[in-house]
Amino acid sequence: MEAGQPKLKKLAKRGKNSYNCQINNLDDGCLMLIFSFLCPIPDRYNTALVCRRWRFLACHPRLWLRVDRSVNDLSEPGVYPKIETAVAAARPGDTIGAGELPDDTTLICSRGSESALEFLATCKLANLTVRAELGCCLLHRGGRLTIDGCILQCESNPLDHLSHAIVTTASPPDGVPAAALKKNGDCVTVMRTRIEGGAKAVLTSGTLSLQQVRVIYTRTSLYFWFSVEHT
Repeated sequence: MEAGQPKLKKLAKRGKNSYNCQINNLDDGCLMLIFSFLCPIPDRYNTALVCRRWRFLACHPRLWLRVDRSVNDLSEPGVYPKIETAVAAARPGDTIGAGELPDDTTLICSRGSESALEFLATCKLANLTVRAELGCCLLHRGGRLTIDGCILQCESNPLDHLSHAIVTTASPPDGVPAAALKKNGDCVTVMRTRIEGGAKAVLTSGTLSLQQVRVIYTRTSLYFWFSVEHT
């Protein structure tokens, strides 16, 4: 029996390598189709850690939810006529491709609504204009939210003290170490984003605080980079 053990280990190792070769022999289209059935978090995220090729395919724009105003029905998977429909269908971690520039797609939060978008899990918002008539553009309740290349517009009127571009209410559970919060806790990261109107760019009612603020002033706009996280 002892003499056969090394042989079994060798066969197991060969079988594992054979499996890896077989799945990597699939073309990019087949692998991308397989990845499309995975939940973005944690399954698709984990596949992106395997190798460079898998990361490229798992993060490819073809797997994004796409907004196309010319679409009249929902017959094509992953394509929606309105940004609101795409947001409603999104799973935690999904990316919604609304356009190459933030001006291409505008999401309007009408009066009476608390926020245009509410975030409860980790996700990224990019290339989108969000306009709030009264209230906040983005309401962050939990997760790691990234805002990249967006335009956040709040009303400028006598009630603008009620308007804020970003409101976060995130608070950590009791007993979580500070080091763990810093690495994996709730946070908001803002990059090259225009913020217009409103009383404040960020209102925090939880335990997060504004940090690492950088502002670039142009002739017509202010571009912000900052983070809202645990100290």
